[in-house]
Amino acid sequence: MNLKEFIEELQRLGMSQIAFNLLYFIILITFILLAAWMVRRLINRRISDTSQRYRAKKAVSLAAYVVVAILAVVAFAGKAEYFSVTIGFISAGIAFALQEVILSFAGWISIFSSGVYKPGDRIEINGVKGDVIDISMTKTTLMEIGEWVTSDNYSGRILQISNSFVFKGPVFNYSTDFPFVWDEIRIPVKYGSDIGLAHRIIEEVAAGLLNDYAEYAQQHWKKMVRKYLIEDANVRPTIYLQLTDNWIEFTLRFVVDYKKRKINMTHLHLQLLERFNASEGKVQLASATFEITAVPTLRINQDVSD
Repeated sequence: MNLKEFIEELQRLGMSQIAFNLLYFIILITFILLAAWMVRRLINRRISDTSQRYRAKKAVSLAAYVVVAILAVVAFAGKAEYFSVTIGFISAGIAFALQEVILSFAGWISIFSSGVYKPGDRIEINGVKGDVIDISMTKTTLMEIGEWVTSDNYSGRILQISNSFVFKGPVFNYSTDFPFVWDEIRIPVKYGSDIGLAHRIIEEVAAGLLNDYAEYAQQHWKKMVRKYLIEDANVRPTIYLQLTDNWIEFTLRFVVDYKKRKINMTHLHLQLLERFNASEGKVQLASATFEITAVPTLRINQDVSD
């Protein structure tokens, strides 16, 4: 017995139209989902590039969902003249019952159409920071950064956050258009040190470690200037000096790869410390100290009894 004969037999048995449509719809979506699963398996074997494989599988899943949605409307609409009415009722019911889901789906469309972020970007959204590892139709999956670990290290937790948050607050993207961030370190130097030598040491260490970043950052910033209404910024290492009550404070401001802030900070501190120690006391780092200028008189009464 083929499928057509099976359907006619069910109709002869008096199955209601709604039950018949439901059964017919379940059979169709089973075949569609099975076909989509087989295509995704084929993609896993044929496409070696991780990024292309991810996008291809997402496209297949989206196509399957769209086909299932269309079949649902066609299967339960009945006659053609009731098609638009059915769509209206279905849309109203979905809009009322699935408001958050619809907003998340709209967020998914916004994410891909406007390029707010993409897989591989480092973002902060709704107070959560992490690397985007997946974007589904309703949720964005992040590999969390921070929390109980310092700097920009992974905590090991995988978080899922609703796509609707792209409409509810700011989205900070560390990597789109300009994959660098500005950072700075403060170096306290004792009064009486050779300030000119200290400045040269900081300048030379910064040039040796950070000039490559500055070159790449300059290229990306030129693209930013062409794309956005933004002024041309200085991306080269810059040194500022400030006199304080306790020491002379140098501030080194620079751009760095957003994923390498901590390691570059470590290299900078190590080389600066090595160069200052090699200056034979001409440049000395300062630290917070306290000087006691007066001690109050203390009277001690000792009661000696047998």
